[in-house]
Amino acid sequence: MMKKLLITGCGGQLGRALNKEYESEQVEIINTDVPEVDITDLEAVLNLVDEKKPDVIINCGALTAVDLCESEYDKAFRINAIGPRNLGIAAGRAGAKLFQISTDYVFSGEADRPYVETDQPDPQNVYGSTKLAGEQFVREFADRYFIIRTAWLYGEGKNFVGTMLRLAQSHDQVSVVKDQVGTPTSAAELAKMIHILEPTENYGLFHGTCEGYCSWAEFAEEIFRQAGKNTKVNHITTEEFGAAAKRPAYSILDNYMLRMTTDFQMMDWKDALSVYMKTIL
Repeated sequence: MMKKLLITGCGGQLGRALNKEYESEQVEIINTDVPEVDITDLEAVLNLVDEKKPDVIINCGALTAVDLCESEYDKAFRINAIGPRNLGIAAGRAGAKLFQISTDYVFSGEADRPYVETDQPDPQNVYGSTKLAGEQFVREFADRYFIIRTAWLYGEGKNFVGTMLRLAQSHDQVSVVKDQVGTPTSAAELAKMIHILEPTENYGLFHGTCEGYCSWAEFAEEIFRQAGKNTKVNHITTEEFGAAAKRPAYSILDNYMLRMTTDFQMMDWKDALSVYMKTIL
């Protein structure tokens, strides 16, 4: 029998990347998004999983608008915490593996070395705290799960790379934050990591980002360099930018568990960006 993969939030960057990643494999992909199933509705989730009987559920659904989460706590909690809880309950009942995608924002951002999976979470905003609650619910209700924390994700869809390239068309300079450091991560690389883990029993919590790190301002400079743009990047502080939600200043994740338990290594962030740029330029 052909293996069945159920993807929730299939219209997002990771959902699209997963569809591409599994293109050449003999699997049945069941793509769902809000119109097909609302993951915050337990009955709808249970009915869908009972009907489709997936072997693997990959939850790419989330409310990732970080500033919006601050003013819409209940909505953020429903999507980022209750949604994974419902999928965990359904996966446990169906005997399916569950992948839950989480975030670097579960940490305070005050570390002086890359965060490993055993470090204590300390979210500083609603997005981070609701995503952490989602992780905890998955641990509580799913029997066989992979929780993958990623960061600064870009792929097919709305993202930082596209925003910078769009701004470069009409501006000769842009202002970008210099005091937040992390790792730009390609959705294609994250999909590859999921594909590597998916057939295994190597369950648990993983960090999954590209290798290396930079600030948002340095990320913008690298985008313009690779795109052959002369757009100047003005380095500004988080305070000057003035976002509603507090962002972690330091959110470099160390893919320690991936390194310890597999032979797979994520690509360096500049190399992964170069692969992505070839698909959009």
